[in-house]
Amino acid sequence: MIIGDSSALIALSVVDKLELLEALYENLFVPQAVYDEVTQVGRPQSDKLTKFLQNRVRVVDLNLTKLGLGLGELEAITLYKELDADVLLIDDNRAKKYAVLNDVKVIGSLGILIKAKENGLIEKVKPLLEGIMKSEVYISEKLMLQVLGICDELEK
Repeated sequence: MIIGDSSALIALSVVDKLELLEALYENLFVPQAVYDEVTQVGRPQSDKLTKFLQNRVRVVDLNLTKLGLGLGELEAITLYKELDADVLLIDDNRAKKYAVLNDVKVIGSLGILIKAKENGLIEKVKPLLEGIMKSEVYISEKLMLQVLGICDELEK
């Protein structure tokens, strides 16, 4: 089971690879705050994500202080704990660090692409990275090169 957070879901949606989550994990859930954030009218990928996340939304009773994290991130971490999930899909670095400090296993959208390639679900990561980079989702050049190196797709 995987719990999803906003930016990682948007990144996978941008390159039409949300189905990788279904192929790699038995169940996917998102907290209400994440669903509300990614399905706002006018948001990038909102139509796709509204359809994809249908019947995957869970209400979370949040009893945490904010700690500089967004409501969606806090609810995603809480839902992970409540459902005893296997992994949390999250891209935000601050939220990842907080999650790891709280014994939450995390993976980002790029980790999903790496895992999908390792499992033979996609042939190349590079075109998907390029698609994400053309969107509003930020990926550093350094991280892109690391992912390409892991996937043995660096130009020689």
